[in-house]
Amino acid sequence: MDFTRGMRDKLSKYINPNNDIQIEMNIAGNSTYDFCCFGVDGTGKLSDDRYMIFYNQTSSPNKEITIDLGNNSAKFVLNLSKLPSTINKLVFTVSIDGNGTMGSILKHSFLLYQNGEPKIALNLVGSDFNQEKAIISVEIYLKDEWRLSAVANGFNGGLSALLANYGGTEISNTTTVPTPSPSTPIIEAKKPMPTIETPPAEKISLKKGQKVSLSKNNGAPIVIENGWTAKGKDYDLKALVRYRNGKLLYIGAANSDELLSTPDGAVRHGGDVKNPGDLEHIDITWHKDIASVAVSSYSAIENGTGSFHRYGVYVRIKNGTQIIEIPAENASADDRSYTLCFGEIIYGDSPNSFDVSALEMYSRPNSEHRIGYKGNKVVMDIGPKGCQK
Repeated sequence: MDFTRGMRDKLSKYINPNNDIQIEMNIAGNSTYDFCCFGVDGTGKLSDDRYMIFYNQTSSPNKEITIDLGNNSAKFVLNLSKLPSTINKLVFTVSIDGNGTMGSILKHSFLLYQNGEPKIALNLVGSDFNQEKAIISVEIYLKDEWRLSAVANGFNGGLSALLANYGGTEISNTTTVPTPSPSTPIIEAKKPMPTIETPPAEKISLKKGQKVSLSKNNGAPIVIENGWTAKGKDYDLKALVRYRNGKLLYIGAANSDELLSTPDGAVRHGGDVKNPGDLEHIDITWHKDIASVAVSSYSAIENGTGSFHRYGVYVRIKNGTQIIEIPAENASADDRSYTLCFGEIIYGDSPNSFDVSALEMYSRPNSEHRIGYKGNKVVMDIGPKGCQK
């Protein structure tokens, strides 16, 4: 189907929106061009810069969106069904890196494929524009179902103006580079990475039994990160999701009965990591049916014995500029305890209401059983037995 500027339609008329989609963008002209996909929230803002996919960030956290760059071309692969609920729109853009205007391009094409078959095409030429430095080609947006809009509008200020339009700011370092001598090799510096300016982080350290209330104003997910410092160890971040109707779901990446995401997409695991310094993470968004999420770290029996404290295991929760740290402070924790429930995120009655409670509860020595709930209370060792990795 050939789209023209201003056309809108439901994606379901042309493809299955729940399956992988391939997008190719090409531009021909006398400049160098940058391609980008902005994932924006319900207010039209880039509130989570991990969903800005471009030359410096080629994949979203769970690979819902990826980009492969060519010579003035880009190939995106996306899966709309895997996007977090905070992402309501994907905006596909192309901007000039350097001199030139969009009015002087020869042509620009946007092609949407599924299973290798072209389904939607948008073709533009220089006479469609004037002195603009960027183009918003297409928006794919959620309005009761996924739809596509052929925007095909120019933007005067290039990538910086696009970022500003979606709530971001391009930050670049201006330095003076000395003129090299003929024998000095010239190394081309990478482009500065556009990002969102944020105020300094507010750090909060919770001890066992303490609780803090979080205010969510921008719709971005809460991010839970689990790491450790000891070499040769492997800890697994897990979440037990308790729904208001009593249903329980285990979210993790180590056992066959664990899910990487709840069916509603409100709690998503970023996948298994095994190296110290790398952080397993879980993204959490508010959902009316969820009551709480208990967060635990599991030390597989293959690690051998050793306390969570000694191996430097920690969990931190990122809520915008807030960082809540929950350390494993109990130095006398039994070396044969394999699971530590750090704490619990308790959902309020509105999307802006969460509490974080530090629990620091350890499993029985040698127990391979996971955490569970009795009513609304987290209880150790009552869940299914974990599998060796």
